[in-house]
Formats: sequence, structure tokens, C-alpha cells
Amino acid sequence: MAKILYVEDELFLAKIVKESLETRSFEIIHASDGIEGYQLFLALQPDICVLDIMMPNLDGLSLAKKIRAVNSKIPIIFVTAKNQSADVVEGFAIGGNDFIKKPFSMEELIVRIQNLLKLTGNALANENFKKLGDFEYYSDKMVITNKEITYQLSHKENEILKVLTTKQNQKIERAELLNHVWGNDSFFNSRTLDVYIRKLRSILETDENIKILTLRGVGYTFYNAKERYS
Repeated sequence: MAKILYVEDELFLAKIVKESLETRSFEIIHASDGIEGYQLFLALQPDICVLDIMMPNLDGLSLAKKIRAVNSKIPIIFVTAKNQSADVVEGFAIGGNDFIKKPFSMEELIVRIQNLLKLTGNALANENFKKLGDFEYYSDKMVITNKEITYQLSHKENEILKVLTTKQNQKIERAELLNHVWGNDSFFNSRTLDVYIRKLRSILETDENIKILTLRGVGYTFYNAKERYS
């Protein structure tokens, strides 16, 4: 069952769309604004996003930028009530995959969702798996495993590791990591991050080819010797 993040502030329309999609065996996660939408995206890992552009607090284009910073492959459909080419251009530049204009038919939306899920299915499957030294990391299952251990990651551990491993052997600023995982870089969250980093290091320490390195005053890098020299 495909999981859809649907972000729409018109609650009457959202109820109709949600119920219609559920009759087609989709699982719908609805948010009424962009901030809530981003929190649900991080927490529930949807398969596709349907984002209204005009929303309070955080508009659909801004939300898509935040989503793309975490996941470069997830399909994004923009819903717009405006017929402005500038929105279309910006949406595709951000990394949107499709647009649908209000008012739309449910059949059209369903076909667009199904087509994108088919086209990106293999890419999404590949993104959910990474080879990290001797470990295999399945971000969708929140599991990291090797020949000796299988460790079930917590949600926060998984989100941190997912961000770190998207840019292996590259600098990731501490504030960037905090904002991706918690939504802000407060002192409390910063100290909590330190705890999770130590936990992840303890899991990975059996393989000398991979390390979470601290870049003092900057952030971190996920060092992968095999990735670096492959």
C-alpha cells in the first residue's frame, strides 16, 4: 500500500481527496499546513508527496525545498489554484515531478500518482538501501545489519544516519543536521544530537572502514573508505 503525504489547507477539499484516495487502497497522511507536513514527512516516510502551493506558515514550494534536502528521489506533485508559469518553472527547478491545477478530477490525480510511483519505484527502492562498509543499511525498515548483529534503529537514530549517509565523505553542518531532524537547532536538541551520535558510533565501531567524524566547529562527515576510493 503506497503512503501519500497530502498537504492541503482547504479542509473540505482535503477530506474529499483523502476519502477518495483511501477507497483506492492508498494510505493518506494529511497535514493542513507546510510545517505540519514537514514534521509528518520526517516521522512517517511517505512514498509520494502531494503538496498544495498556497498554504499558511510554510507554502508548498518552500516545503518541497526542505523535503528535497532530505530525500532527492521522492515524487512530488504540486497542486495549484494559480495559472502562473513562474510557479511551474520554480516548482520544476526545486525538483517537483508534476503539477495538477484546481479544480481537478480524482481520476486525473490518481493516474498521476500511479504513474509517478511506477516511474520512481526502482529509484526509491535503491535509495532505501545503502552499503556502509560491512554493514547493510535499510532506511525504510530502520535497520542496520552485518554478519554479526542486526540493530533496530530508533526513529531519530535512523533520521540522523539517513542524512549523514546521503553525503558520504562530505561536510554536513551541525545546524543543517539539527534542522533536518528536529526542525530547529536549539541548545537542547544539540545536546540530544551528541547522545545519538555516540550511540551510532558504538554500533558502527566494529568496522574501521566507516566512521562518523566530528569536524570541530563545523559539523560531521560520514567517512566511508570504500565509497571514497571506489
